[in-house]
Amino acid sequence: MCGIAGIIRSAGLSETDRSLLEKMTDAISHRGPDGSGYYVSRQVGLGHRRLAIIDIHEGQQPLYNEDDSVVVVFNGEIYNFATLRKELEAAGHTFKTNSDTEVIVHGWEQWGSDCVSRFQGMFAFVLHDTRNDVVFAARDRIGIKPFYYAYNANGELLFASELKAIECYDRLDRTLDVQAVEDYFAYGYIPDPKTIYTSVRKLEPGHALLYSCEANTLRIKQYWDLTDTETQVASKEDAAVELMERLEASISAHLVSDVPLGAFLSGGVDSSAVVAVMAGLRTDPIRTTSIGFNEAEFDESEYAQRIVDRYGCDHTLERVTSNDLCMLDSLAHVYDEPYADSSALPTLALCKATRQQVTVALSGDGGDELFAGYRGYRLHLNKEKIRRAVPAVIRRTLFHYLGLLYPRYDRLPAYLRAKTTFQTLALDSCESFAWGSMITTPTDRKNIFTDRFYADLQGYSAFEVARAAARKAPGTNPLKLAQYLDFKLYLPGDILTKVDRASMSASLESRA
Repeated sequence: MCGIAGIIRSAGLSETDRSLLEKMTDAISHRGPDGSGYYVSRQVGLGHRRLAIIDIHEGQQPLYNEDDSVVVVFNGEIYNFATLRKELEAAGHTFKTNSDTEVIVHGWEQWGSDCVSRFQGMFAFVLHDTRNDVVFAARDRIGIKPFYYAYNANGELLFASELKAIECYDRLDRTLDVQAVEDYFAYGYIPDPKTIYTSVRKLEPGHALLYSCEANTLRIKQYWDLTDTETQVASKEDAAVELMERLEASISAHLVSDVPLGAFLSGGVDSSAVVAVMAGLRTDPIRTTSIGFNEAEFDESEYAQRIVDRYGCDHTLERVTSNDLCMLDSLAHVYDEPYADSSALPTLALCKATRQQVTVALSGDGGDELFAGYRGYRLHLNKEKIRRAVPAVIRRTLFHYLGLLYPRYDRLPAYLRAKTTFQTLALDSCESFAWGSMITTPTDRKNIFTDRFYADLQGYSAFEVARAAARKAPGTNPLKLAQYLDFKLYLPGDILTKVDRASMSASLESRA
């Protein structure tokens, strides 16, 4: 796990500014406290900060192929690197290290841009192929690892693992993206590919970037997406057996590490399942860490303790109180742009406590999206039954006016707070689910914004984020649509962002 940064300039511009490159790389030193490395040519500068996990002594970056014609900086882990290495060696490639990073340069030589389809893991990497004078970058399928970039028409491309590194560039256009502000107040985070600045974008999950230094052309291409496949199984029992086989195979791959490794343990289904499988795959006690609260209604540490007792974990419990606000001032620096998930504070505490025990921690992130665990999915399906039973013309009119007339009683029991239900039933399936994911209503946001700012939006609404994603969704199943939207928006924009920044601020590698 590491941090990467870089500057690429087209053939007509001045040489790479090494001092800026070093400043950008140092800005993310928390992502890699174990060392730094640089590659600087006339037009390309690549910087790297290393958190040593695999091949501690030989895996320094930047890393090159046999004749130094291809160089890479990489953040993440390629879990199937041993299998890929055997395939590449059989094809004639020579390896100098035992690190997973090296399969990237040889994979590029062997398969070109298709190499990303063979990598299983979490990754954001940039390589420079000097023979063709091209720069290739890619981000993993789900967006576990971040990738920010700024590109201007003059032929200058800057990239980094975190926005703060790009902000080191003093000529960066810091104009706020008004659409990103609308999205933030709607969802509590800024969905990909936007950032708070109009001049900086995020490379979306499952996408790759190709830049030609000579032609000054930038192309972005999607290499992977979720598909609508139906798996036929003979019985529920057979499905359970296959699920455990897949879960064990995945977790086994995630246990490869040359440094101490453990797990986050909340006591919930997802992290408990991960710890249970880990316990079956290892002989030594699993090192686990959880957060507890003094307020009984929020404290779930007793559930974590049940897992600890059952599997004999070496457990650390970190308690957080409502007065523990010392980390509040650090949030802006950790997240760089507006971010409103309140669990960011306990997650920071969890990661700091975990780092005292291990360097790598497995998490249960993604479980709710994979297995439809969120309560919102059930509510969405219940609304879909009504939406399908009532003709669209009647439904839109009837529930629109019921939503307007019904009072807003936030303190009443949930079953009496029908205003939002009426409002969302007047919408289509995509907009309804998006509304349920929002932390404010369109009316709230209109009241928050000044008239001038609202006019600057020019009719743009945060609903468009969900609509754009839904247009790419495979199939028409309402549950799969909801899961697809969460995979594209909430998971990378909120959950994975929260854990990546919190863990890396503590120099801890989190594996989802």
